[in-house]
Amino acid sequence: MTTTTPQHGRTGTTRQGSALAASALDLTKTYGRGEAAVTALDGVSVGIEAGRFTAIMGPSGSGKSTLMHLLAGLDTPTSGRSYLGEHELTSLSDAQLTRLRRRSVGFVFQAFNLLPTLTARQNIRLPLDLAGRPADAGWEGTVVEALGLGGRLDHRPGELSGGQQQRVALARALVTRPEVIFADEPTGALDSTTGAEVLALLRRSTEEWHQTVVMVTHDPNAAAVADRVLLIADGRIAGEILDPDADTVLAGIRDLGKVG
Repeated sequence: MTTTTPQHGRTGTTRQGSALAASALDLTKTYGRGEAAVTALDGVSVGIEAGRFTAIMGPSGSGKSTLMHLLAGLDTPTSGRSYLGEHELTSLSDAQLTRLRRRSVGFVFQAFNLLPTLTARQNIRLPLDLAGRPADAGWEGTVVEALGLGGRLDHRPGELSGGQQQRVALARALVTRPEVIFADEPTGALDSTTGAEVLALLRRSTEEWHQTVVMVTHDPNAAAVADRVLLIADGRIAGEILDPDADTVLAGIRDLGKVG
């Protein structure tokens, strides 16, 4: 495991000169006040490299989901700054932030979050409809074909398997050509075989379409698909693993228990 110390500045722990799709500077997030206050993130500075697959791992309550939510603009920090590309999220109004998320961010969740009354095609196009943007028929066709959904577009979520529903969710995330896809435990509700297929599709989106992917996971085998694993403990970046495999990820997680 490569232990890292976050640098002062938005490069975080990334390679010098790399373009950043998302980043954070001295992010702190505290819930509650006084003696009941809980610090979920404690001065985190980190950069997410564009066109690469980053996994975030740590014990339950370590702050990994909080970090992802702040990077995605789903939550606001107590202090510090977060960026999507060159846009400082912490300086935007709610309306500006909503427009930026619709244009630049794709989401994949453990629970799929599909609308049950809409067909697969309608669910895929939902972010475009909300943003008032027309579908790019060529790109939509490429995504649908790559995810093997061509024969399922007129089916509603209740008529699809869990793996098919997650493919629809991934297609929905990709159809806007976002700057970043944020995936929160995307394989958590799937069996191991179907989960591996979804991870392969996320990997493919990085390799073939140069998509930036940020994934929170508790599964070392899932994290091993990434280019880089960020390790979080007690609300702080505790290290990183480059070019991971399941064994190095497991070792990194074990070492977190020895920090401090």
